[in-house]
Amino acid sequence: MASLVRAPPLLFPATARHTATVIFVHGLGDTGHGWAGAVENWRRRQRLDEVKFILPHAPSIPITCNWGMKMPGWYDIHTIDGNAESLRRNEDEAGILQSQAYFHELIQKEIDAGIPPERIVLGGFSQGGAISIFSGLTSKVKLAGIVALSSYLLLSLKFSDLVPKPEFNKETPIFMGHGDSDKVVNTELGKMSYEMLKGMGYNVTMKIYKDMGHSACLEEMDDVEAFLRERLPPLGDNNAKSEL
Repeated sequence: MASLVRAPPLLFPATARHTATVIFVHGLGDTGHGWAGAVENWRRRQRLDEVKFILPHAPSIPITCNWGMKMPGWYDIHTIDGNAESLRRNEDEAGILQSQAYFHELIQKEIDAGIPPERIVLGGFSQGGAISIFSGLTSKVKLAGIVALSSYLLLSLKFSDLVPKPEFNKETPIFMGHGDSDKVVNTELGKMSYEMLKGMGYNVTMKIYKDMGHSACLEEMDDVEAFLRERLPPLGDNNAKSEL
């Protein structure tokens, strides 16, 4: 597959000493700017000060369900009709694997910059959450956590064949959130993905939000913040002292 033109991610540096990184991935047709407001809200609350946020921008690619017109996407989607089986058919495996490689590269860049993988969380919304589950669980380093909002398991029919052996993220906590009125990524597909991951032995929890469609709500954003704070607690000057 030809190389894609990618804009550099939107970055929110840590406001205190940088000890952790969150890579948060937008959905189809969006950009990293679409989730800047959530990061800015967490910044105002001063609860994730040691965390650097990376908000990547998807390349513009032809999307089949958009009559082949180009739009920001992490992989092609053939059908969005609310059917739980539709997204599992005709999956763009080549596109998924190309995005997977990109996210593994972003993770490695943070590691190269001195952030240990167990202080890195990968997460996202819709397509971004789906590629986060896939890229996170197939990573060859152990991550702090994975967040998947209004999402589903990619390449689920062959997923177990695609994870590394041994698996580095079998125990990594995964938080899945989904609206009970989602007509885009059907709620049942989200639940089915959760059950599949649970059945494969992953450390996954799921919360369903009442009357929420294919979007996010304040309660969900608070739950994501709580998950990030639990997985990436502030280190203060502990590391600095040990380095002296």
